[in-house]
Amino acid sequence: MFSSAGPRSLYAPKTPQTVEDLGIPQSLVLDLVLRRTMLEGFATLNSLSAALRMSVPIVEFAFRHLRQQQLLEVKGMIGNDYQFVLTSSGKQLASDRFQISQYAGACPVSLKDYSAAAKAQSAHVKIDRRALKAAFSDLVIPDRLLDQLGPALISQNSIFLYGPSGNGKTSIAERMLRVYVDGVLIPYSVEVDNQIINLYDPVVHHRVDYDDPDVDPRWVLCKRPCLVVGGELIPSMLELRLDEASGIYAAPLQMKANNGIFIIDDFGRQLMSPRDLLNRWIVPLDRKVDYLTLRYGVKFQIPFELMVVFSTNLDPSDLADEAFLRRIQNKIEIEPVQPEVFDMIFQRLMTLKNVPAEYDSAEYLRKLCLSSGRTQLRACYPLDILSIIQSISQYESRGVNVTKPDIERAVELYFAKS
Repeated sequence: MFSSAGPRSLYAPKTPQTVEDLGIPQSLVLDLVLRRTMLEGFATLNSLSAALRMSVPIVEFAFRHLRQQQLLEVKGMIGNDYQFVLTSSGKQLASDRFQISQYAGACPVSLKDYSAAAKAQSAHVKIDRRALKAAFSDLVIPDRLLDQLGPALISQNSIFLYGPSGNGKTSIAERMLRVYVDGVLIPYSVEVDNQIINLYDPVVHHRVDYDDPDVDPRWVLCKRPCLVVGGELIPSMLELRLDEASGIYAAPLQMKANNGIFIIDDFGRQLMSPRDLLNRWIVPLDRKVDYLTLRYGVKFQIPFELMVVFSTNLDPSDLADEAFLRRIQNKIEIEPVQPEVFDMIFQRLMTLKNVPAEYDSAEYLRKLCLSSGRTQLRACYPLDILSIIQSISQYESRGVNVTKPDIERAVELYFAKS
């Protein structure tokens, strides 16, 4: 869905040229230079600039400050650049600072700048049925469902997807990201009260190759994030986590998902109760701000600029009370598939996998799926049954060909006997 020119962010902070422009304490900048120089051994202004994502004038300021305190010693020149090492006093101080925090990566941005960026980059979606159909082109989705998803995505309010399992709730939620055509700038880390919170996560944040020398290098241009959690979600994942060994905080999941989508799959089956999760997020969903706390009690506010998608096969009224459900304005039921949609899924799958099938295989499979007391068709049945047929064919050392006997064998393996 991204244009050939690549996604861009409307937010574009200029590269700071002075320590004051960084927006963080000078002491933190000096600590970063000390720790990085200790790690590199022999350092240069350019090497520190690249590693710490700070402009050369700022690194040079720190270099002169530390040199004046006899913490750095110049060993020579590489072109017009200094090559230097830590003095014995510098090594001792760097080691002491390393005991407090081992962070020596990209210079963090201030909480104020991060909050401003998250608000400036809040998503605005312009989409109609035609564009939405293109975004979900690899799924078979009825127009009625598209017409429910479209307004919900435009609103950027939270969404509750519910209905029987196996009908594509997770697949639909994950593809919602395709409606975004812009990128977002995400900082490597954020500074709060002289503490560093690691935010950029390459597992969640997918970088976009884009180089603009005028944009602050402490920020990474990424596609809007989409973070999916399931039954493994526990309360600690929604709070700051301090790594005792390194002295660095890890951002909670909702902070990593800012300016994107946070999908809670199988909602109601987490280790934490639905009530605990909903109570934790009543304020963020209502006011678009969240509150986090450092280990020693300092509490601060962060933006909650994300679309939360709850996906469940349980009854929403059993999971949340009316007060919370009111805060989730979009409630969309993903119903069992109709026979014609089931057949379309089957035919599309056969074409995609290039598997030959008897002309009435879809109808035959559909009837078997509705036998033995089963009354609903699921969107997952065709792919699951085909996977079993492929395994049967491999077991018997023959090519895959969807026949009625193979469909019968696969269905018998797939469904538990009542």
